[in-house]
Amino acid sequence: MNNEQFALIFDRIADLMEIKGEVIYKTLAYRKAAENIRALPGSLTGIHQQGKLMEIPGVGKAIAEKIDEIITTGKLGFLERLEAEVPVTLLELLEVPDIGPKKAALFWKQAGVTSLAGLEEAVKAGRIRDLPGMGEKSEARILAGIEALKRRGHRLNLDTAQGIAARWLNWIRQQPGVEHAEAAGSLRRWKTTIGDIDIVVAIQEPAELMAGLASHPDVQRVLGTGGNKTSLELPGGINMQVWTQPPERFGTLLQFVSGSKDHNVALRALAQKEGLSLSERCIAREDGTEMLFANEADIYKTLGLDFIPPELREDRGEIKAAVEHTLPNLIRLEDLKAELHSHSTWSDGINTIEEMAIGCIARGLKVYGVSDHSGSLGIAGGMKKEDVKERKKEIDSVQKRLGNEITILSGSEVEIRADGTLDFDDETLEAFDVVVASLHTSLRQPREVITGRLLKAIRNPHVDIIGHASGRLMPNREGADLDWDLVLEEARNTGTAFEINASPSRLDLDETHVRQAVDMGIPIFINTDAHMVEQLDLAVYGVSVARRAWLKPEQVLSTWEPNRLLEWLRTPKADRKYI
Repeated sequence: MNNEQFALIFDRIADLMEIKGEVIYKTLAYRKAAENIRALPGSLTGIHQQGKLMEIPGVGKAIAEKIDEIITTGKLGFLERLEAEVPVTLLELLEVPDIGPKKAALFWKQAGVTSLAGLEEAVKAGRIRDLPGMGEKSEARILAGIEALKRRGHRLNLDTAQGIAARWLNWIRQQPGVEHAEAAGSLRRWKTTIGDIDIVVAIQEPAELMAGLASHPDVQRVLGTGGNKTSLELPGGINMQVWTQPPERFGTLLQFVSGSKDHNVALRALAQKEGLSLSERCIAREDGTEMLFANEADIYKTLGLDFIPPELREDRGEIKAAVEHTLPNLIRLEDLKAELHSHSTWSDGINTIEEMAIGCIARGLKVYGVSDHSGSLGIAGGMKKEDVKERKKEIDSVQKRLGNEITILSGSEVEIRADGTLDFDDETLEAFDVVVASLHTSLRQPREVITGRLLKAIRNPHVDIIGHASGRLMPNREGADLDWDLVLEEARNTGTAFEINASPSRLDLDETHVRQAVDMGIPIFINTDAHMVEQLDLAVYGVSVARRAWLKPEQVLSTWEPNRLLEWLRTPKADRKYI
């Protein structure tokens, strides 16, 4: 088991205990344990082997014993007993936005609801509206949330899918006869969320591999199998396809399975114009002879195209650009030089300013903005006005110790309140080097209200960047219903930048609005929203969104040389130049 799987067990315990009605401090203990297990830099199993479980923050004797039981027996009696007391199907309700364990318990105990389908039926029958704290508006929100879940299906966040694929690739690459194995499909194209997981394998004789997959203990059932493909169901209802071809045909297989469908259709049409037929096995000439490709890049070359990066393969003009040799030189992770939205121990961060700064240096960054939460977001332990000067003293001290290795900026992620005002007054905002303004609460306000709220923040002369603009949290919380045309037009008029928030649960702005923003001349940053040093590595996900939006390095301000970036930040918004 990996750390995420352990964390999910303790999340499950906490949810079931809270639904049952256990005292809050007990449930919080399990949630804290789950949170800290996720944040571990190393393997929980390895820590167990070293006998150091109780050195993990939030892991005391009782939880350490449960971890030991899971590792040694593969199960947990405490959880099994809990699942016998509380209908496990109640956990389905927690996938609906705005429904937590307390509401799930309310629906269970007072309306007899034990499943998502039962909840939908109860809402439509009017059995929910008269419960404490409920009403017609609550009913409408619940139905909207259920509909959102239906649209989402079993889609996974990008990092979750990558973790699952990485574990399977590690296993597959160790099997006899396997020469190459790669993730393909939407995962290779770095789509924001992933449906099925596709893996392609170069192997001469796949029968033994297919049999091994079918009998693997982590496979729930085999959905279908053939000579060169097997479809599997993994725990949690996740589907995975494993495709195979001999090594000399691996290139065409990788290209075919990577997709997208629309890109492949357009590519096949191009091949047909040349009298060729493109499949997952080869490119066939009209006389039936085959051209085999072990290397994917040679396929595009043979068809007269520049190599098209997987992120661009959505049939959005990439084939025409490849023919005309006008594909962009896409941004890469190593192009980034600045991180302007991250958190320290002055709000809800795990690491100190100095630890975060050293983490930035280790990743080749030259500018680090300390952007702790402002005060009204109480759950984040945000800064009060009086904290700002004290934190600045610490920033100056750290800057002195680290010298010119990095430039540290004093910033804040300022809460946009429900009425559109900001947490800090203008005098306080003016003292910051960088201000990121974000929506976190009241995201279900009517479109005109929440749009107006964001517009008010954009117009503030001290707001440099709008952080995670829609406020979405994938997979459970959809973003605010914003009028994007109005929002982006106002950003252009005021010189306000937007970030691509690189957290895999946000990836906000999405690629469509990033492309629209850049075309309008709106500055874009890539920020990690890191709450600990390790989360600085999430930048790669922000880069993936920028690449899918066709962005070149110079179009992202996070790649600018420090002096140029600092000059941009010091210039009044109305006078700033972008590209």
